[in-house]
Amino acid sequence: MTEKDTPPASDLAATLDFQTAFWAAKHALALASATAFSGHGVHEGQQFVLRTLWAEDGLPPGEIARRLGLSTPTVTRATARMEAAGLLRREPHPSDRRMVLVHLTSRGRDLEKVIDAEMHQVTERALAIFSLAEREALINALRQIRRNLSAG
Repeated sequence: MTEKDTPPASDLAATLDFQTAFWAAKHALALASATAFSGHGVHEGQQFVLRTLWAEDGLPPGEIARRLGLSTPTVTRATARMEAAGLLRREPHPSDRRMVLVHLTSRGRDLEKVIDAEMHQVTERALAIFSLAEREALINALRQIRRNLSAG
């Protein structure tokens, strides 16, 4: 990298401020979520697996991973922990024994309203000072950041 390619100090400071602010917000959200869900036996991040299955039960781990933008091994480990906690069960696919389908247990299904309410409360705490237009702009910006970083 030449001196010509080096970003100005003000750009570098803004980049570092963005990353620090983003990390701190992500960490605070994870902590608030973990606190909200732990009383229900759901670890932070597992709520998204549950939400995927509430929308469509009986999916293979690979499909859950695709829908959440995660790796299949990450979802496989999460579903193993969730099965041990009694939130779901893994069953062989009826026509392809190499595959597994993930199904909610009655306990996992019964948590839908509770977890949705907890997610809503955490979201409202996080976005309390934002107007509806600002919330939409923030969500769109976060989606664009994901697209930028996923593009390579």
